[in-house]
Amino acid sequence: MKKIYIETFGCAMNHKDSENILAELKGEYSQIEDSSSADLIIINTCSVRERPVHKLFSELGGLKKRAKDGVKIGVAGCTASHLGKDIIKRAPYVDFVLGARNISKIKEVVNKKGAVEIDIGFDDSLYSFGKGEVSNFRKLINISIGCDKKCTFCIVPHTRGTELSIPLNLILDEVKKGVENGAKEFLLLGQNVNNYGRRFSSEHQKIDFTKLLREVSKIDGVERIRFTSPHPLHMDDEFISEFASNPKIAKSIHIPAQSGSTKLLKEMKRGYTKEWFLNRIEKVRNSVKDVSISTDIIVGFPNETDEDFAETMDILEKARFEQLFSFKYSPRPLTEAENFENQVSDEVASERLKKLQSRHLEILEEIAETRLGKIYDVFFDDKRDDCLIGRNSEGLIIKIKGNSEFLGTTQKVIITESNRTLAKGQIFIKTD
Repeated sequence: MKKIYIETFGCAMNHKDSENILAELKGEYSQIEDSSSADLIIINTCSVRERPVHKLFSELGGLKKRAKDGVKIGVAGCTASHLGKDIIKRAPYVDFVLGARNISKIKEVVNKKGAVEIDIGFDDSLYSFGKGEVSNFRKLINISIGCDKKCTFCIVPHTRGTELSIPLNLILDEVKKGVENGAKEFLLLGQNVNNYGRRFSSEHQKIDFTKLLREVSKIDGVERIRFTSPHPLHMDDEFISEFASNPKIAKSIHIPAQSGSTKLLKEMKRGYTKEWFLNRIEKVRNSVKDVSISTDIIVGFPNETDEDFAETMDILEKARFEQLFSFKYSPRPLTEAENFENQVSDEVASERLKKLQSRHLEILEEIAETRLGKIYDVFFDDKRDDCLIGRNSEGLIIKIKGNSEFLGTTQKVIITESNRTLAKGQIFIKTD
């Protein structure tokens, strides 16, 4: 059997795309971790990360230098969608280019020198991908493709196309196949995951994300459901109520703020205000005990003033996020904000990012102290050296000393050490 090496950058959807590529090529290629002996190398790219084009060609050059003679090299993902045939022009040793919306065509292009498939209008929402291997008792499930939002900073709609929901029966089939393969935790994926059901490519019963969550939770063998990323605009009260009351839904949620300034949120075309965002945070906190909330924040967006940044610091204080993904704004091609005037200097943006992150680290220290002595239900899905690694419902990484006997099981763990990003503990044994 030939060998494939695949390197994946970016979001969970990219990782799911890589899983689908491997599943489609199963039987012809087996995955390896060393690119130097691969017969096929694929880089699955991300356009959101900083300097994505430079990093793509830098990575390609390094992989080509280490590769054996006769290797095939492909580029997939969002940067592939954006650059298309220009990738082969700049790196003629690349054999094929496969856009993020065209993953189901992998078997067509892998043996077709010079193939470029980057149609962002292509519809593979009805395509049933091959059966891949379940890793660590956890399965990723796409529930939609593409994005209809017009955020002025984001290139994704230009690389993944119009939003289409995947039919309910295909999603439930994927979940059932995952259960059969040993998966117990499922991560539902979409660019705006809680906008599920807005548009299908064929006739479909009316359904929304809340109803989808209920259907998935009915399947025997599903122990925990996660999802990413919901859009604040679509977080209605019914959804929050289901999130709070359904015992199979993990009590961690990513709610991307992007900014605390209503003025900037309007310029970003996010569709909500600071007040709406904080109202949703408050309702989630009041509805779910010990919930963990993460967010994305961009600093230095064009026209961001000191007052705008102060509004962002204010939501940090009020929301007290358990996890923060924060970035300096950098222009992306094909986006409106690339041409906005009053771009914030790198010096100012760097200073604001430092201040934001420093205060968040202080908040994390305060949160960490509250975990000591608490008992959590932890699902263990990984083992490294002599430690088992798992997460509680709120998404906190927790380590214990132990062997493989608890892999794939949920155990009660009492926390003995806690820092900003993880905790250590031991199996809790109740004594009379």
